[in-house]
Amino acid sequence: MNGSEIFGAWVAVFLTLGIFSYLYKDNPFYKIAEHVFVGVSAGYWMSMAFWTQVQPNLFGRLWPVPEGEIAGFFMRIWYGIYNIFGFVLPSVFPTGGIDKGHGTDPHFMYILPFALGIMMLLSVINKLSWLARLGIAYTVGMAAGLRAYAFLNSNVLGQIKGSAVSFVDMPLFSLTGVSIFNNLVIIVGTVTGLLYFYFSKEHAGNFGKVTRVGIYFLMISFGASFGFAVMGRISLLIGRFTDLISYGGATYHYASIWVLLLMVVLLIVWTIKGDKKTAS
Repeated sequence: MNGSEIFGAWVAVFLTLGIFSYLYKDNPFYKIAEHVFVGVSAGYWMSMAFWTQVQPNLFGRLWPVPEGEIAGFFMRIWYGIYNIFGFVLPSVFPTGGIDKGHGTDPHFMYILPFALGIMMLLSVINKLSWLARLGIAYTVGMAAGLRAYAFLNSNVLGQIKGSAVSFVDMPLFSLTGVSIFNNLVIIVGTVTGLLYFYFSKEHAGNFGKVTRVGIYFLMISFGASFGFAVMGRISLLIGRFTDLISYGGATYHYASIWVLLLMVVLLIVWTIKGDKKTAS
């Protein structure tokens, strides 16, 4: 076991116990773990988005590896700009162009998203922050249009197709497969659940009884979803406890035990000092 793995185990134990310390109350250990988690996550996903989306799909289309020598005055200027970028950031703009399978000819239409992205970055400058509104408005408008079609196609039409059940050539009852009974449950649950959200008519009388059935279906559905989410979180919790137990062995110099004892002692001191300060 090398030193870097042991150090990583001690850091993992500290961050895990720092998050668990919130069960006691908000404290400096929890704040440190929270800030580290948020910062590392933001940096990681920003790096992943740049190297998997921006660099190959934007720059790779604007400056692909040309076929043969660069010909033409405009193309020489265009790749001259690329060479300037490559001199500043050679890892992002390798020599000769970016080969990401987008052909050999530049796609100049991608200058528009490149410019809009730069406009959005200008939001950090007060005098030029108004330019960011153009990029944000275009992005939100395009995303809204595309998402509306995708939502209609996948959710609305998909839900209608899923609710359009059949009663032909199937058994009366089955627990594991399709059956007339299961399809009746789907129809009753769908109709009564939709009627519960119909607020133009008072939920009283026979209509109220129907909507109450919809409430039962909604409660069962939400309960099953909540139980599934809890089971997933419990699996993560078991994984963290397993790591803490393994890190508490002699291989990692009893990292879990020593970090836990140190954190308990420091939390006691921090609590006592806080109580004295409040009393004074």
